[in-house]
Amino acid sequence: MNLILAALPRSALALLCASAACAPAWAEPQRYEIDPSHTYPSFEADHMGISVWRGKFNTTRGEVSIDKVANTGAINVTVDVDSIDFGHDAMNKMARSAELFNVARFPKAVYKGKLENFVNGAPTQASGELTLHGVTRPLALKINTYKCMPHPMFGREVCGADVQGTLNRDEFGIDAGKPYGFRMDVTLRIQVEALAVEQQSQK
Repeated sequence: MNLILAALPRSALALLCASAACAPAWAEPQRYEIDPSHTYPSFEADHMGISVWRGKFNTTRGEVSIDKVANTGAINVTVDVDSIDFGHDAMNKMARSAELFNVARFPKAVYKGKLENFVNGAPTQASGELTLHGVTRPLALKINTYKCMPHPMFGREVCGADVQGTLNRDEFGIDAGKPYGFRMDVTLRIQVEALAVEQQSQK
């Protein structure tokens, strides 16, 4: 292939490079591994209409892939539900019990989706499915901010986002407190950072 290209006139070579024949390697989707030490899905839930309880999950892992040319992407995230943290030991114990998340039976929550509605190269929405408490339902997430930059310590690109969404927990079979007037809507607020995975050189 290289010999053929070398034999072509410059005008013909320029024409080829204007097409996909000379598309650079960086046009392929880039994979990113989620950084667990900088990624925390958090949530806000009603407490009898008199206050809002806030908590987060301390252990998250997964992968994001982004095609910066096609403006497409995908996300696959797993959360260890047992890592739930309200900052309140008694509430953490209750949340892990069968009354709420039942982590003994459903230890993981998984979100799989696509990155969509790119604006100036940045996704503004994710659409996909959340599997929680043994139930899988659609979940759309709004991406409030998104930024990529060279990581000053690791020498690889790092991307981060601030994400928001809403779900009804009784749709996932978690309806504790509903008879007492607890609202079932839960607001999700997610901070996520992910490091680029070095691509293998093409042969």
